[in-house]
Amino acid sequence: MEIGIVGLPNVGKSTLFNAITKAGAECANYPFCTIEPNVGIVPVPDERLANLAKLYNPEKVTPAVVKFVDIAGLVKGASKGEGLGNKFLSHIREVDAIVQVVRCFENENITHVDGTIDPLRDIETINLELIFADLETLDKKLDRAIKMARADKKHQLEVDTLNKIKVALDAGKLASSVELTDEEKESISDLFLLTSKPMMYVGNLSEEQLKDSENDLYFKKLNEYAKANNTEAIPLCVKIEEELATLEDSEKKEMLELMGITEPGLDKLIKSSYKLLGLMSFLTAGEPEVRAWTIKIGTKAPAAAGKIHSDIERGFIKAEVISYDELMEMGSLAKAREKGLVRFEGKDYIMQDGDVVLFRFNV
Repeated sequence: MEIGIVGLPNVGKSTLFNAITKAGAECANYPFCTIEPNVGIVPVPDERLANLAKLYNPEKVTPAVVKFVDIAGLVKGASKGEGLGNKFLSHIREVDAIVQVVRCFENENITHVDGTIDPLRDIETINLELIFADLETLDKKLDRAIKMARADKKHQLEVDTLNKIKVALDAGKLASSVELTDEEKESISDLFLLTSKPMMYVGNLSEEQLKDSENDLYFKKLNEYAKANNTEAIPLCVKIEEELATLEDSEKKEMLELMGITEPGLDKLIKSSYKLLGLMSFLTAGEPEVRAWTIKIGTKAPAAAGKIHSDIERGFIKAEVISYDELMEMGSLAKAREKGLVRFEGKDYIMQDGDVVLFRFNV
């Protein structure tokens, strides 16, 4: 799963990417410093793995991961090829969800492409370019669908659905705001509109703003906008996060305590991105390895087993399951078995976040 980090030039995208991945993406105070997308695979913070490792003393510990892609800055007219627009749009089509980095800090030494700080204006600029690009895609698709519907009425549902989305896009709304039935979604499953992707926001604040982000004028506007659109806005000081990323764990903890911060903002972002994609983790634990496996919320046991190996899914018999909390309370799997807390689940079992599982199979 890939998360695209997008935003106008000079809002802190590449600095945020550096902090997330420690990959050293080049940063500079001019537009289009990022031309090709930088990609980084980062672990999902999960304290459960460290605690399980204390029980099992495994040879290795493997966390779940999320892939972040740092995409070139967007400007007005990108959908028409302005700036690096075409590259931007081709790269963003490939991601599963979008994090918009929005500038909330003021700094006369760092140029804003529009001259002033206005988070909602910046979001509108990005959204409009995505909408314009989607309209072009949709119009081409609609022309073909209308011709096919004339020859075969079974394509009429596709035409009606496309028109329904077009009305929203023409009104300046995102495709994700349109409520569709399962049948309507299926009829346009190959459309891949940019504005249909899950989206969340990062407000890049100064250190002073971060201390009271709830009352910061710029972030309040951003947060209200996010809530109105059923998503999340996370306050960050990207410069602080970049510094934290260079520290050892003990130094990082000390710095957080001095600043009165309970958790790095990047940890919140990574966890929220995981949630945005509708993902969760189940766990496997033993002496060889303690590991978190990524699955979609609502996944059944055999499909979860297939994440480990296709043979396990094909030969699935049952799953031995205990919740992480119960296992930690008992202190060992043996004690949990004695208490009857280990369950045997079949093919219809829907996996829960934090399930510690041993799959039984035969091939």
